[in-house]
Amino acid sequence: MNDSPWGARPGAGYAGEWGTPDQGSLSAGPAYEGHDAQQTRPMPIVPETGPVPGSEPGPRTGRGADDREDRMRGAASAGQSEGQYAGQSFAAAGSGPLFRDEKQQEPMSTPSTPAPPPPEKKRAGRDLRAAIGVGVGLGALVGASLFIWPPVFVGVIAVAVVVGLWELTSRLEERKGIKAPLVPLAVGGAAMVVAGYVRGPEGAWVAMALTALAVLVWRMTEPPEGYLKDVTAGVFAAFYVPFLATFVALMLKAEDGPERVLTFLLLTVVSDTGAYAVGWRFGKHKLAPRISPGKTREGLLGAIAFAMAAGVLCMTFLIDGGTWWQGVLLGLAVAASATLGDLGESMIKRDLGIKDMGTLLPGHGGIMDRLDSLLPTAPVVWLLLVIFVGSA
Repeated sequence: MNDSPWGARPGAGYAGEWGTPDQGSLSAGPAYEGHDAQQTRPMPIVPETGPVPGSEPGPRTGRGADDREDRMRGAASAGQSEGQYAGQSFAAAGSGPLFRDEKQQEPMSTPSTPAPPPPEKKRAGRDLRAAIGVGVGLGALVGASLFIWPPVFVGVIAVAVVVGLWELTSRLEERKGIKAPLVPLAVGGAAMVVAGYVRGPEGAWVAMALTALAVLVWRMTEPPEGYLKDVTAGVFAAFYVPFLATFVALMLKAEDGPERVLTFLLLTVVSDTGAYAVGWRFGKHKLAPRISPGKTREGLLGAIAFAMAAGVLCMTFLIDGGTWWQGVLLGLAVAASATLGDLGESMIKRDLGIKDMGTLLPGHGGIMDRLDSLLPTAPVVWLLLVIFVGSA
């Protein structure tokens, strides 16, 4: 059995494996550099009493020996023994890597757990300041033109119709390549509103028929490719925007026309506001996620509640001969038609791949984004008011 410590060769002294033991140094010799670091033990420092068997005879030479002798002389002059000096040397050596093939370990630091981010506040999707400012401006314009001289309000309706037609036809051409003729639509749409105010429902129907015919003829001046889809979109645009808007002019034609129009506007705006406020605060269950992901069932309930309350107030204080239960039914019908109108335009915008029809109104989008719930609600309010209190 090999009794030599650390695998030393029999008969070989330590100097052949570790270097001269009287150096007092912890540096490893050539044979030790590949040795496992876990098997190392510091060699004791012994005084120089002579050459160790197996080492080369003769005095120590080299700069390392001279430096050590200088340090020893300095320690002796300071009153330190060689053992004290060796202990200090060993302590100094322990502060760094013990061997050349070891790396100094850095102190381990406990990773700090990052604090969870604060919960994000629920925010609206639009600039509320701009939306409120534009809404107040539009309300002032509508109120002034409605009660100062009603024919001016007819002009406001006609301008809104023309701008809405321009937005709709522009988006159809940009996104789908459908070229609905704008000129006959704009002229016929404005004429439709005026005819409804002057001649009543008969005038509105005649103007609608003539506008559709003008769209068919106007499109014939261009190549036949895409004719069917272009004229179909044109007739749809004529019905969707100016014809439905004509019912507002029909309400204005009555003796208490301004009050009827104001009731129609207030109920629609209150319905939209109630749906937005309740849905934003309490909305959890989606109403139609494939069409409009932002609308919730809770928002619909809010629209119904707000519109019914406003309907009771309007039918009681604004409409002559109206009753509170008529206001309840009117508010319920307005909430349903306004929601369907909003979903209908959302369906169109989703098919076109756009968020808004335009950018004319900051915080609102385009004109069509404000007419979406008003247009289908106008014939509903006109019809119910005729049934409740008559057309005079």
